[in-house]
Amino acid sequence: MASNPPARCCTVGVKHEGTPTGKLVRVANKHDAYLATPPADKEHKGAGILIIPDVIGIWQNSKLIADQFAANGYLTLLLDVFEGDALQLNRPPGFNIMEWLEKGSDGKTPHTKEAVDPIVVDGIKALKEEYGITKLGAVGYCFGAKYVVRHYKDGIKVGYVAHPSFVEEDELAAISGPLAISAAETDSIFPSEKRHRSEEILKEVGQPYQINLFSQVEHGFAVRCDTSVKVQKFAKEQAFLQAVTWFNEYLL
Repeated sequence: MASNPPARCCTVGVKHEGTPTGKLVRVANKHDAYLATPPADKEHKGAGILIIPDVIGIWQNSKLIADQFAANGYLTLLLDVFEGDALQLNRPPGFNIMEWLEKGSDGKTPHTKEAVDPIVVDGIKALKEEYGITKLGAVGYCFGAKYVVRHYKDGIKVGYVAHPSFVEEDELAAISGPLAISAAETDSIFPSEKRHRSEEILKEVGQPYQINLFSQVEHGFAVRCDTSVKVQKFAKEQAFLQAVTWFNEYLL
């Protein structure tokens, strides 16, 4: 693997303050999503971003991130890839995240690639056909990173991921466009050896890439950090700016 499977650290974090300004929509008449629309005077015509979230799904923090991308000119669709079965923040010790991934909370709603891939394809199709997006970027946090990497073949032109999990080496080697990564200094899911191996793969691929490593933060910082801690807030903000700058350079 280019990154390890999810673990409890994928569910731990802090809810951020703010008021989301987007709206809830349906994709393909069967998937929930959150749509953030850019101001008319800042809109990048035809450019849009698909956010594939971490296991917490559509919630306060991910909505605010979608709003931030929209404020920077990108129509942004945050997609529920868990069919309403996203996890709540801060699961207790002993929670079996792998069992949840394989079976879902009810034992019959798996969150495997066989289940998630078609949802992502529906999200890409909606952005292109319903919202007129011709230049598609994608953002993946933790769990979502795998599905950014997997779906360049379905129309993603440029990708950005933060603290990726569950990415296979062959998936990373198959990307067909630029990819940027934000990584945490402390991260058992994407540790130094996985970062270095990912760098080797990306160099072989030959597409533009960037890997930024942020000190004094842990897995999940780009979405769920404690913004009352200065170094965490700074890292989160810089990771977001990394993403926007990447899209501005390679998507527009």
